[in-house]
Amino acid sequence: SNPPADIKWLIGGKSVRNATQRTVPAPEGGWITTSNTTAVVDTDKRALVVICHGLNMQLSENIVSTHTINVLYPPGPPLISGYTKGHHISAGTVQKISCISSGGNPLATITWYKNDKKIPSVTKITDRSVSAEVTILTNVTDNEAVYKCEAANSATEIPLFETVTLSVFFPPDHVRIRKEPEDLRAGTTATLTCDASSSNPPAQMTWWKDGIPISEGITNSSKPGLHRGTFSSMQLKVNITPEMDGLVYTCQAMNLALQRSVHDAVTMNVLYKPVFNELPEKEMSGVEGDSLLVAPQATGRPHTISYTWTKDKAPLAPSPQLTVEGPLLNFTRLNRSDSGIYSCEAVNSEGSTSVSLTISVQYPATVVAISEKVVVGESDVAQLWCRVEGNPLSGVHVTWKRDNYNIAERTEVSFKNNTSFLIIHRPTKEDIGTFRCIANNGLTNQSSKDAFLIVKHKPEMDLSPHLAKAASNSGDSGRLICRARGAPALNFTWQREGATIPLDTPQKYSFEFNTIDEVTYESILVVRNVELSDYGRYECVARNELGFATSTVKLSVTSAPEPPYNLQVLNITHDSVTLHWSPGFDGGLPASYRLRYKSLQQSNPNYHYDDTGNATTWTVQRLQLGTEYRFSVMATNHLGISKYTPDTFKVTTSSVAP
Repeated sequence: SNPPADIKWLIGGKSVRNATQRTVPAPEGGWITTSNTTAVVDTDKRALVVICHGLNMQLSENIVSTHTINVLYPPGPPLISGYTKGHHISAGTVQKISCISSGGNPLATITWYKNDKKIPSVTKITDRSVSAEVTILTNVTDNEAVYKCEAANSATEIPLFETVTLSVFFPPDHVRIRKEPEDLRAGTTATLTCDASSSNPPAQMTWWKDGIPISEGITNSSKPGLHRGTFSSMQLKVNITPEMDGLVYTCQAMNLALQRSVHDAVTMNVLYKPVFNELPEKEMSGVEGDSLLVAPQATGRPHTISYTWTKDKAPLAPSPQLTVEGPLLNFTRLNRSDSGIYSCEAVNSEGSTSVSLTISVQYPATVVAISEKVVVGESDVAQLWCRVEGNPLSGVHVTWKRDNYNIAERTEVSFKNNTSFLIIHRPTKEDIGTFRCIANNGLTNQSSKDAFLIVKHKPEMDLSPHLAKAASNSGDSGRLICRARGAPALNFTWQREGATIPLDTPQKYSFEFNTIDEVTYESILVVRNVELSDYGRYECVARNELGFATSTVKLSVTSAPEPPYNLQVLNITHDSVTLHWSPGFDGGLPASYRLRYKSLQQSNPNYHYDDTGNATTWTVQRLQLGTEYRFSVMATNHLGISKYTPDTFKVTTSSVAP
């Protein structure tokens, strides 16, 4: 302008006094006026309005220029809130973190970073501050993650920042069990290793065997894991046995802080040779003719098992009565020959095992042999034996019996090698007789055989009345009977009037010899064509190595019989009586008998009669219950009758009806 202008400043509404001004000629003419001034901006000012007035006093004109100066200054340092250092967050929970920056012009721009990677946030702006909040659904990657909040504006060359490091608790994601070696064999040692994935804090490791905690033989280890957690590992050494096959080992990894756990389990598939289950009994028994099933069970791995049976170490072949199917023996009909030791061998690819059991077939006890006749002297020891077969069989299954003889007092009994021995010390002739060996083991009816004991002794004559006489009519033949006991066997001779009757006179005499039993012998002298001179007494002599004995037999003419003797009772019931008597001399003719009886409880009773023929044992029937009777007997032949036996024999029937 021309003349030069005068410049006035108005800053923030206030005139400036200390401004400098300079004027220089303008190339086009006139003058250029330049003014500089300096103003201090208050800290609370975000902008400053500067007005410049150009005045030309001669022309009374001015020009005005206004400029607003934006005041730039950095924001306040960012502050993070919402998380306290050292606090542990559970993975899966929501965590909010806020960052605020106050002041600054312009207000700061806040940016969040996770491990230097920008993440979204929600910003809130007020007049004096700005804040940004991040919402975190925490996971394993947040553990030890650095969250950084940066605050920057155009006044900052390097953003202001604050960081926070999160501590996140997270459980192990999984566990895995490894076994070494992979194939488990009985008799070896294996290592089970359980590896847990990363966990914070470190997982507590536990082993279970079929649900039961294990505390011994465990080795624990750990190493840094992912996301600043810890890998935990646990080893268990086990001695492999067949019994472990099928057991389940379970590993648990537990984050105690979170009370969360993961599991893994392994089933022990143990390779082992077959093992037989414990047999319920080492000895099995059955009765001959019955069925029997033998079923031992073997387990092993591999499960493919083959079986072989032997009996008494020889291969066992099936039969119509025996079916062999693997480990099963099925006897459809037992035989005593089936008794023996049976062995079953079970084989798989790991080896073989055998089991043995005894099968005992029970069958009835049977007497198979006996000492039928034993001859001893009176100073010897008599030993009778009886060999028995049967199962079961012991001394209690064999007994010795003899009627009217005290076995327990007179004998000793022993049993050895299936043989029962009956021993009599210093036997006498009273011990002569039949001893019955009876075998009975309760399976069927008893079996028995008889042994006869003969004790050597000199002859003893039978002096029964009916043997002391003989009868024959003239011209007939007379039979004189001489009977004696003795051992060893007897020889007989006959004498008449002191002279021995020769054996070589068959026209007049003949001799018959009979063995009645083992110690009783009989000699019969037959006198042919009896004459008057033949009647009279004959002497019989019986001899053996120990001595002799004599008896006299009188030959006379036939006559009526003599009365019977030795009447005795054999059995009594409520309505019957069985009697026996010994015949008297029959008069040389066939005799028959008549029995008479009467009740003693009736007034004036009559006799009742039973003709018995030639029987000397008779049962009287149709008697009264509980009644006393008197019995007597007589003999008769065609020449006459004998007297009745004395009428003093009394018998009372039973008072109890069946």
